[in-house]
Amino acid sequence: MQQKKIPLRKCTGCGEMKPKKELVRVVKTPEDEILIDLTGRKNGRGAYICRDVECLKKARKAKRIEKSFQCNIPDEVYDKMEQELTSGE
Repeated sequence: MQQKKIPLRKCTGCGEMKPKKELVRVVKTPEDEILIDLTGRKNGRGAYICRDVECLKKARKAKRIEKSFQCNIPDEVYDKMEQELTSGE
């Protein structure tokens, strides 16, 4: 019997390829709102990040999420994402 393929995604913080279920999806909605999608089903452009605050800090410092979405992200959005990641653990 064949093994089921596990979808992999790259973390924007550390750059490691990990199974999709281990990562959190960050979404840019069609209304240009940026938020964390814990369900993985919201409509919009997605980028993935580990469930670790350190990875979010690395992505924030290198502006990798901004490059993925091709827009500037205010500090308040990063602070809100950091709160959601810490409360989700």
